[in-house]
Amino acid sequence: MKINLAVLFGGRSVEHEVSIISAVQAMTNLDTNKYQILPVYISKTNQLFTGPNLMVMSAYRDVDALLATCSPAQLLVDDGRTWLASAPAHRWAKPQRQVIDVALPIVHGTGGEDGSLQGWLTMLNLPFAGPDVLGSAVGMDKAVEKALLRAAGLPVLPELLIHRGDDWSGDVVTRAEDAFAYPMIVKPANLGSSIGISKAQDRDQLLAGLELAFSFAERVMIEPMVSNLREINCAVLGNLDRVDLSECEEPIMTDDILSFRDKYVGGTAAKGGKSAGAAASSAGAKQAESAGMASLKRLLPAPISPTQRSQIQSLAKETFCCLGLEGVTRVDFLMDGVSGQIWINEVNTIPGSLAFYLFEPVGLPYPALLDRLVELAMARFRRQQDVTLAFDSNILAGAAIGGSKGAKSAS
Repeated sequence: MKINLAVLFGGRSVEHEVSIISAVQAMTNLDTNKYQILPVYISKTNQLFTGPNLMVMSAYRDVDALLATCSPAQLLVDDGRTWLASAPAHRWAKPQRQVIDVALPIVHGTGGEDGSLQGWLTMLNLPFAGPDVLGSAVGMDKAVEKALLRAAGLPVLPELLIHRGDDWSGDVVTRAEDAFAYPMIVKPANLGSSIGISKAQDRDQLLAGLELAFSFAERVMIEPMVSNLREINCAVLGNLDRVDLSECEEPIMTDDILSFRDKYVGGTAAKGGKSAGAAASSAGAKQAESAGMASLKRLLPAPISPTQRSQIQSLAKETFCCLGLEGVTRVDFLMDGVSGQIWINEVNTIPGSLAFYLFEPVGLPYPALLDRLVELAMARFRRQQDVTLAFDSNILAGAAIGGSKGAKSAS
């Protein structure tokens, strides 16, 4: 019997379009002999839609026309099971319902990668791939993430955390200039895909960078710029019981920092490397690329020494375990290309394309990676069934409304 697998993607996020590409790649690579694929598109207004056309990348050229062919949908719990319910095409027809066995969230950024979606799926009693609520929230919040990594003795850059209500032009600038020399990096504390990140060479650029970052987030971080910067990425697949490590890559930057444009609207692959699209032999990846996702230039494997590769892979594993993550996570590192010093930059708990292209060089094809994600989701759900979540008491038998004491203090 096939597993009914709901693939959730889209969402109210600045990474909405990237999520669509990642999801279509995944749906095209899932083994249809094993899975009944149930696409669930989340619009930018958080409305749910389902329908087979959601698996066709070219259909997203006109989203309004695409959604006209789809059915509004909702997830609900009934009779101890989770269902995907879709509205009928005609008012007099019966609503359609399909049991969901497991969910594969591929919603990047706010509302999908930050624990919000994971909390909802937990409330629905639905197994889902990737980290749980806490792991997702910690992985998305760079400030909390760095605090935990630093406490564990792992290498991270110093930072200055700024809140929207702080005095940007006065105290913030003074504190930043006292802490770091120019240039500095300014970035939102809880976004991915390099959105809202800028480099400040002087005070004017610092103020402009703060304004940009605060347009995307309530909290912003200022960090020192790494000299001779190289970015190296490594992905981790598994849970606390077992992890598999990917090959390391080095994204090619067109500027001093890796931008959203570098990641998603750049050119073709660098000589000697593979891109997210070119690395995949599957029709799904090629279809997604032809739909508008130009490939990130990257060197794969990264041109680093065996010792550096081993160090980065070890740090990736330690980061994954320190933050209590599950599923597939890409860990991004900063490296001084001269001194060789390495810092953990951030984690991506639902990475673009699910980082499949990093696992293919170590012998794990994309369909097998997706199988592993589903297996991990189901295994965690089975473990959680052994946890006591309810406690029987007769507290309501003697409860009374009103009075001067609250429920906790009443005796």
